[in-house]
Amino acid sequence: MATARSSKGVLQPLPRGNFNGRLLLVVTTLLVVFGTIAVASASEGQAVANGGSSFSIILRDLVYLGFGLFALYVVARLRLSRIVRAAPLLILVGLAMLAAVKLVGVTSDGGKRWLNLHLILLQPSEMFKLFTVLFLAWLVQNHHEELSNWKSLLVWTSPISIGSALVLVEPDIGTTSVIVAVAFTMLAVAGLSKRRLVQIAVLGVATFFGYMKMKPYSAERFFSFLHPNKDLLASGYQLLQSKIGLGAGGLTGLGLGNSREKFGLLPNPHTDFIFTIVGEELGLIGSLVVIGLFIWFLLVATRIAKQCTNEVYRLLVVGVTTWIVLEAIINIASVVGGWAVTGIPLPFFSYGGTALITELAAVGLLYNIAHDTSHSGEVEIRAPRMVSLRESYEARPVREHARRAPSGPRQVR
Repeated sequence: MATARSSKGVLQPLPRGNFNGRLLLVVTTLLVVFGTIAVASASEGQAVANGGSSFSIILRDLVYLGFGLFALYVVARLRLSRIVRAAPLLILVGLAMLAAVKLVGVTSDGGKRWLNLHLILLQPSEMFKLFTVLFLAWLVQNHHEELSNWKSLLVWTSPISIGSALVLVEPDIGTTSVIVAVAFTMLAVAGLSKRRLVQIAVLGVATFFGYMKMKPYSAERFFSFLHPNKDLLASGYQLLQSKIGLGAGGLTGLGLGNSREKFGLLPNPHTDFIFTIVGEELGLIGSLVVIGLFIWFLLVATRIAKQCTNEVYRLLVVGVTTWIVLEAIINIASVVGGWAVTGIPLPFFSYGGTALITELAAVGLLYNIAHDTSHSGEVEIRAPRMVSLRESYEARPVREHARRAPSGPRQVR
């Protein structure tokens, strides 16, 4: 009886033994250690400017790291079926927190994105990324037969649409784009038709340009990377300083801790532009090591997805991997001038408590899935099969015969 009860519990023993799971922990550990060292160096100037010691920001980051490691451990022990089953509740909690941000949120650097919990500043938009991944997996598992219908698709994905809109008005274009891209990728992998995907893409592009037309200042900042030298004292200033820092690093860098840009020249050196500080202090070699770690993360996650025997859990791997890797690509591209600076963090590197905690929780989910051996039923999104006139005509005599045939032996009274 004790065994039966434990098998139905929320928690399970920590899974062990899977090679890909161990690799995932190794690459995540390297990313986190490298990221923590980078934050310690990059935050020195900002910490002093804030009136604290040079270690004040990194100490808070270590506290967040502790919460993140605990989240990884807990999620790795949760039963996957329970996690997916809780997705509708989690997405509602996410929407409630985003609404609370709009009402009582904390404003910083022109954005209202945080809830002051006194112990930490909580950023619900970061958590909403994970909730989106879980909710879409639940949606495909339980309603894949309905999602081929356009109206049903709009209704069932409305929590994600509403959440994305709440994030957009914070304003946070970058996070909104990541949420939408993750949802789009998961639906595509789940089998949504090309026609529906094109319709979603057109709707998304139209919404984006409509928003930009309503917010000329946001549009000017977003597209400034296309003309980086147009206004070097305003919209082009961050990118200019970022390029100066990367160029100063050369091949081997100025040495760990020796960045000049972090002392007031480059805004947000420990958050949005931490990759610049890595390049300045450790040079091209250090930058390539960071990129190589994210490529390794992608390869390990891909192996976990390939070995997964449960289609719903494989979809979770796709969502988490898309989210982490896409953010890394966008962040690195933005600091070298290949994309707009939209505040997307570099996963496991950029300072930010909620982001780090949520990312490590997502790693715990991948580790959990790496050890799963369950099987799912058919969950692919498919359009209803249209019966041809010929098939209908050929089946007609069979149906008429079945209708005329007696349902059973007659009873003799």
